[in-house]
Amino acid sequence: MPKVPLAGTHAWRDRPLPTFTADQKDWLTRGGSLTAHLRELGDVKVVVTREAVGQPWRDEAAALDITPRTPVWIREVVLNVNRVPFVAAHSVVPLYASSGVWQAMRRLRTRPLAELLYSDSSVWRSPLTSRRIDARDPLYRLAARQMLCEKPHTFVARRSVFLRQDAPLMVTECFLPALWSFLTRGDSC
Repeated sequence: MPKVPLAGTHAWRDRPLPTFTADQKDWLTRGGSLTAHLRELGDVKVVVTREAVGQPWRDEAAALDITPRTPVWIREVVLNVNRVPFVAAHSVVPLYASSGVWQAMRRLRTRPLAELLYSDSSVWRSPLTSRRIDARDPLYRLAARQMLCEKPHTFVARRSVFLRQDAPLMVTECFLPALWSFLTRGDSC
């Protein structure tokens, strides 16, 4: 069974930081499908930016309870709302599971991962954890590539591990400033 990322482990925390805004705290702790929550704001499109075999980031390997050299299947997408990038997501699953229990992940194309995760009652989800992401983190680079406006010093992200037949799949979602602007002012930058 994978280790659930705990507070203090690579700065992933069980509860959002007190310095986060009310909107950030709300979105970091919302259960269920993030795609479904985004659909309440507008038309959601999934843009696949990368699908490949690779190696997990160090903190991902620890949370998935695999070695850092274990090959993983990586899926990176951007969730656009009304054609504006709101979320950059990075999902990893051990390669053996991507051709087994989680093989449907490799056939999603532009469908949201939520279709796979929330349609099977045998899938268990760990508690959500969150943190600030800065330029030292590989997730920052993924998120920064999506920016239409000036890049912030940090992003806010959350992650959780899904288990299906004891095979882990980790989803990390990085919220882009356009979401926060939309929620407070109704614009994207």
